[in-house]
Amino acid sequence: MLEASLYRLAALATEVDDPTIALRRILEVLIGHFRADSGSIALLNPDTGRLEIEAQQGLPEDYREVTLRLGQGITGWVAFHGKPQFVPDVRRDARYVRLRPSVHCEIAAPMEEHGQVLGVVNLDSDRPDGFTRDDLDALIRLTAQATAVLQRLWQLQQLRGKARQFESLIGIGQALVAKVEERDLFETVTRDARLIMQARACGLYLHDPARGALRLVALSNPDSTLATQPGPADDLPLETSAIGAVIHTRRALEFANIQSPEYVDVVDLPVDQRLRSLLATPLVFEGEVLGVLAIFTEQIHRFNNDEKRLGATLASLAAVALQNARLYARVFRSEESLRKNEQLTTLGLLAAEIAHEIRNPLTVIKLLFGYLNLEFPTDDPRRTDVRVIGEKLDQLEAIVSRVLQFGKAPASLHAPWILADLVEDTALLIRLKLAQGKISLRVTAIPRTLVVEVHKGQIQQVLLNLLFNSTQAMPNGGTITLQTTTEERAGGGRMVHIDVTDTGSGIPERLRAHIFDNFLSGRPDGTGLGLGIAKRILLSHSGDIQLLATSSTGTTLRLTLPLASPS
Repeated sequence: MLEASLYRLAALATEVDDPTIALRRILEVLIGHFRADSGSIALLNPDTGRLEIEAQQGLPEDYREVTLRLGQGITGWVAFHGKPQFVPDVRRDARYVRLRPSVHCEIAAPMEEHGQVLGVVNLDSDRPDGFTRDDLDALIRLTAQATAVLQRLWQLQQLRGKARQFESLIGIGQALVAKVEERDLFETVTRDARLIMQARACGLYLHDPARGALRLVALSNPDSTLATQPGPADDLPLETSAIGAVIHTRRALEFANIQSPEYVDVVDLPVDQRLRSLLATPLVFEGEVLGVLAIFTEQIHRFNNDEKRLGATLASLAAVALQNARLYARVFRSEESLRKNEQLTTLGLLAAEIAHEIRNPLTVIKLLFGYLNLEFPTDDPRRTDVRVIGEKLDQLEAIVSRVLQFGKAPASLHAPWILADLVEDTALLIRLKLAQGKISLRVTAIPRTLVVEVHKGQIQQVLLNLLFNSTQAMPNGGTITLQTTTEERAGGGRMVHIDVTDTGSGIPERLRAHIFDNFLSGRPDGTGLGLGIAKRILLSHSGDIQLLATSSTGTTLRLTLPLASPS
């Protein structure tokens, strides 16, 4: 009989996925085995330190109102001491907490893992001498088996949760690095952090070292009527704010209950009586604390190590994304200087710097994802999900590597380059500028057999100059198309034509014959050097540039370059 019950419990590990269902099934097996009249499984809540009934059979309807302190009642005594108990007559035991008047006999055994009590299994009998000491020994064995099953299910549930979290982190990372406006970035960070942490609210505070102050710049919560104290324009002195302690310590701090009396006069926390526990994590970038990510829960909650690590990862992503947004702002502010000083290569250096900082959190995500070692059966669809996540991480890493490669100085002035890669790298550099101007860039498929022997930086300078000109001609947005064709050269060899077409307002007729002259510009802020420099660069490559067509509906410029001879 005992072996059959042990087998039934062990089988639950493969029959059930949900630990809550498993608890009910375990209790059914135990009550059936001992012919008990009622029973319960109470688990220790790490936040409250109390035993809470998670599964029951035969108890009154108000059983959920009963929570036990460690040491309270027979169940609490078992949990506190970690020792099983056989009580032949509960009416003679002062520890007994009466839930059912008819209970006469009780046995209880602790659920333990590595000496730590996780909960208690409790069985009641209405019959005198309903249980024996042999029954207690059997309950100990059955409880150990049930605990092992639950541990496996809890671990699987935790792994699934971590897998979902990492999928979310990948999506968050991709979304954050695309944010160029700080306001959008702040709102995305706080919203996604609140959702992935399953929190009541999430706030982002920025650190102003010059003023020695913090400022709440975003607060995400499901209740739009939540009052905020302070407001978004208020400076919060570090010395008088709870969040400011995180700036001083440079590490995450946990506040158990921000509604307790010592926080009444603190002005840097949101005004909401529903907010209880707080996890505040610093946003650190290259040793500098940029701000603090604050996670608020609705119930008093003890943050475990996994939650703290997740908070640190979110804060790290937010710090890098914030720094990237500031770098992108520098790119946009530097555009005028780049044009006037013919230093478009600076854009490549900034892109490489940005890519370098993106690579850091991307590497962390890859390492953590690999550490999970998620292995599923061949017919499990999650096996495909794990593979796809890995492939997308590799794809992101490849993109970052290409941008970093562009930022390096070429080994020689001229080298063979696949034209498709050269155009793709250029498109990467300008994609955010185009997005800001609501301009779409369409590149027709370029055969990878087309190879040009060029100075990569100079050719990309030409392409960037043409693309910038096109954006200036489309202040309200539009489309830029890059299309390539090939042609046999009269003297032998082949040429490639790159046509850059925009949907702008066109070039004024009085300027069309002179657009490649130096110091000719149709804009008040232009230098008149861009197309003249592009002409000289292409001629030095045995190529050329010409105005193919222009009208009120758009302009097409053609770049021509010789193709490298096949090796």
